[in-house]
Amino acid sequence: MGKIVLRLDRVMADRKISLNELSEKVGVSNVNLSKMKTGKISAIRFSTLEAICEVLNCQPGDILEYDPTAEPDPEE
Repeated sequence: MGKIVLRLDRVMADRKISLNELSEKVGVSNVNLSKMKTGKISAIRFSTLEAICEVLNCQPGDILEYDPTAEPDPEE
């Protein structure tokens, strides 16, 4: 079974936006965005995903990717 891989760090780098700036514009704490950036989350609210996509001018598929070969984390 594969897993969903978060690519927020890549999109942020492409857009040259810092974690602090994204946090401020989206209205989500640095801690939560940092967890998203490192893939340490198991869920995301659509409202948060929408806000991130609006600020980064991207599509959800730019941030979320399905990797059928990746092993799920045992903690999930």
